Amino acid sequence: MEERPLDEIPPILPGDKVLRRWRPPRRRLRLAPNIPGIVRFLRTIVTQTPLLPILSVLLVLVLLVATGVYFAERGTNESFDTYGESLWWSVTGMHTMGSSVHPETTLGKIFGLGGVLLATVIFFGAIIASVTAYFALPRQRLGRQLINTIQYNLGELDSLSLEELDVLKEVTVRVIDTQADRLRKASSGP
Repeated sequence: MEERPLDEIPPILPGDKVLRRWRPPRRRLRLAPNIPGIVRFLRTIVTQTPLLPILSVLLVLVLLVATGVYFAERGTNESFDTYGESLWWSVTGMHTMGSSVHPETTLGKIFGLGGVLLATVIFFGAIIASVTAYFALPRQRLGRQLINTIQYNLGELDSLSLEELDVLKEVTVRVIDTQADRLRKASSGP
């Protein structure tokens, strides 16, 4: 690998010329989590995937099953004497944690079994659908990456070959034409 002796740094003041020795970039060990990246990921999951609608359906299902089991078991099964106990059973059953308490009446078993089966499918389906939708989202900011590459190459004009300069010119003209067309369409209105 050929090492360049000096690299030019963008000037701080007009007329300054600053040189530095070129070094390969260092990799840093990251000890702390990337909190802004995690927040961006969660925001994308919540706003651009079906997670919230599916979880709202799950919440409604939990409440309906808890209500059905409560009214079916009230008076016959002391484990379901309060709505809170019925709700707790519904949540534990629907998220595969399980419980030692079971409905005793036929109607309670029907509510419980149907709710547990549906909720399990919906719960794991929400997770799988959200992750799949996240990775299926189109790559964003591709235009911004292209513009950054053009700006970098414009700063390195002296080191580009004739073919590279021609490609840079063509790409730059296409980007400018595309943006101008968008602005024309936006200003003309629907």
